[in-house]
Amino acid sequence: MLLTIRIDQASGMASPSLNIGRHSLAGVIYMVTTVTVLRRPVFTMEAAARAMESTLRAADASGDVESLAWVVMPDHVHWLFELRADTLSRVVQRLKSRSARDINVLCGTRGALWQPGFYDRQVRHHDELVVQTRYILGNPIRRGLVESIDRYPHAWCRYRTDL
Repeated sequence: MLLTIRIDQASGMASPSLNIGRHSLAGVIYMVTTVTVLRRPVFTMEAAARAMESTLRAADASGDVESLAWVVMPDHVHWLFELRADTLSRVVQRLKSRSARDINVLCGTRGALWQPGFYDRQVRHHDELVVQTRYILGNPIRRGLVESIDRYPHAWCRYRTDL
């Protein structure tokens, strides 16, 4: 499964094909992936990774979502959540906007943090929920960042998952 967005090289815009079949339904679980501009490893900076985690927690506190799992990788974020309010696009846009603002202030930088668009997948069955959770939490292991998810500081899961 390809988990990066396709960018039109001429315009720098997200591919319109990302919107095909996208639905926003309250009570539905989604897995979302968003990637930093040029895949810059912004989240190798501890402060930036912590700021991203705070933004994910704030999305829960807002009532828009109920997060089930997430991982902040050096150049992207995977987020599994139940949509509670608003549309999927607006929820992700708020997450990206707030995190970019906070991280730019924190790091003394300016400009875009995220590539346009995002990849999403609607989770339809319990078995798929388990697969997506394992995928998210296994990402730091597959990337060679840690040998066990317990050793990765920028991952969270609502329930126990053995990898």
